[in-house]
Amino acid sequence: MAITLETLTVARASASLAQGELSARELAEAYLSRVSEKDSNLHAYLEVFDDVLEQASRVDERRKKGEKLHALAGIPMAVKDNILIKGRKVSSASKILEGYQASYDATVIQKLKEAGVVFLGRTNMDEFAMGGSTENSAFGPTKNPHDTSKVPGGSSGGSAVSVAANLALAALGSDTGGSIRQPAAFCGVVGLKPSYGRVSRSGLMAMASSLDQIGPFTKTVEDSQLLFEAIIGRDPLDSTSVDPLRVAVQEKTPQVIGVPRHFLEKGVDAEVLAQFEKTLSDLRAKGYEIRDITLPTIEHSLAVYYILMPAEVSTNLARFDGVRFGLHVDGADLLADYMKTRGTGFGREVKRRIILGTYVLSAGYYDAYYRKACAMRSSIRRDFETAFASVDAIAIPTTPSPAFTLGEKTADPLTMYLEDIFTVPANIAELPAISIPSGKTKGGLPIGFQLIAPYFSESTLFTIGKNINVG
Repeated sequence: MAITLETLTVARASASLAQGELSARELAEAYLSRVSEKDSNLHAYLEVFDDVLEQASRVDERRKKGEKLHALAGIPMAVKDNILIKGRKVSSASKILEGYQASYDATVIQKLKEAGVVFLGRTNMDEFAMGGSTENSAFGPTKNPHDTSKVPGGSSGGSAVSVAANLALAALGSDTGGSIRQPAAFCGVVGLKPSYGRVSRSGLMAMASSLDQIGPFTKTVEDSQLLFEAIIGRDPLDSTSVDPLRVAVQEKTPQVIGVPRHFLEKGVDAEVLAQFEKTLSDLRAKGYEIRDITLPTIEHSLAVYYILMPAEVSTNLARFDGVRFGLHVDGADLLADYMKTRGTGFGREVKRRIILGTYVLSAGYYDAYYRKACAMRSSIRRDFETAFASVDAIAIPTTPSPAFTLGEKTADPLTMYLEDIFTVPANIAELPAISIPSGKTKGGLPIGFQLIAPYFSESTLFTIGKNINVG
């Protein structure tokens, strides 16, 4: 069969592979050809793997032998450069991990290997997932396929672009404060951040351990659900992962969607707000009740995030010292080795967050900043719990504006940080959230519609999401 990548989805490809209309090798060849043709201009990939066709051929052989294969067998996927694949380079787009190769598979990779996924390569990102534009990569920025003068979002910009530009059928990213949902919105694809603990973090290079979560990029909500179900589960290698059977979730058909309009009063682009209201109207026409709600502490989420996240960054990145792995720069003594290696290997944004995190954890400031942020985090969680007593999901825009121009905000970190204002609350409260394309600006830039559900209620996101006209 002729392969039209623009309209192909995971579900359709899976059916075609199962029916013998298409081979995994043919599908892999089509994506490798598209990557060769398009990626030199977009820079979604840091590396395309040299064994892609071999991976695909192994799936075809298994199918010929009559093995019962997973729905994802033969599906070509891209992987963010902070998720470990054994024997492959992994750098978190940082010079400090120069030449480093993963010694084991991340749990999500192990699960997808068992499913028969074909891994195309590793994608570009903001260094150690710190950024909202993929301009902080040590290897240069990625460009938005809808307008190459615009950013793709970040930190998982390469993964978002790989799906949006048909350089992969699906991709994995990580979301600490919106790093899946924001680039999904900017690039016009579906991006899911699961509940904290739903997906193992083993093999994910930690940025902020209490906030990080791995999730998929896909073209449709149906595909997102397929990927999600393949990677979830309790993992003994991650003590924060949770057994779904131990968490009581009342399964019901969602009917009421809450909207915290008080949170949308300032700073939202007019076209983003208009499209948000249109999507709400469409959902109302399909039988959903749209109800205004109040989340009293949600406006403090961004401040809380930019205290807790740098504090955890400061701790997690202490391991990169030039001794155990990666880059090493000689100094006059051991301390100078550390200082020169870290000074040379880390980029500006990473250094900024390490310094900020060290500051808020230091004597005299821990109580003033970090402890108060932890207390406010608990208040934000309680506000969401209260809201979910009367609504099934909460809707807000994914981002306050469409994709901005490359270089526009690099000189002003605070302006860049404000891009996270609508995505960080879900991470702070450990809730599942999804960004779904819901139209475009007059200039053709995608706009994202975000849904947040109660803890472990990803099914609610999928049910409502499938009723949104992806545009």
